[in-house]
Amino acid sequence: MDFAPSNTRGAASTKIVVAGGFGVGKTTLVGSVSEIDPLRTEALVTGESEGIDDLSAVPSKATTTVAMDFGRITLGEDLILYLFGTPGQKRFWFMWDDLCLGAIGAIVLVDTNRLDEAFSPLDYFEEKGLPFIVALNQFDSGPQYELEQVREALALAPHVPMMRIDARDRDSAKSALIRVTEYALERLAAQVPVS
Repeated sequence: MDFAPSNTRGAASTKIVVAGGFGVGKTTLVGSVSEIDPLRTEALVTGESEGIDDLSAVPSKATTTVAMDFGRITLGEDLILYLFGTPGQKRFWFMWDDLCLGAIGAIVLVDTNRLDEAFSPLDYFEEKGLPFIVALNQFDSGPQYELEQVREALALAPHVPMMRIDARDRDSAKSALIRVTEYALERLAAQVPVS
């Protein structure tokens, strides 16, 4: 396992959560931007999940996250960003509260092949009041919709940022991290009274 050199003594840290439905690209996004080999809690998809997990939309998926994905990015000598990818199957969602504790924001990955799977993650973050953005993960086989069409289909408020990304591409994934950080800061600034 390769580790990037980092002196984390006295360093501040922050946390972003990557969430979404089953097989939407959360593990891929964390892996594409992490400076360390990400910690993955992948397990083989077996016959035991038949009738529990709907694999019809991702028939070639052989593994699934059963706890979390974890990655790290050193932003400076005194600032570390931790990334936590949530498990996508509903039976593991009980872990989301712990994974989101202390997060500054979240990226909700959406697959245009399965927009209906985005409703529960979106509801979760809206209810928690955690700033989030919606990132359409561009799958080659997926239908291409305008962002405003997806916003309308998901009944997203106009202020929620949306963007297209390719979770496999480091620069594309980094742009989502930058956008959710900007949005979290915008929300924080709006809450701070001006004296």
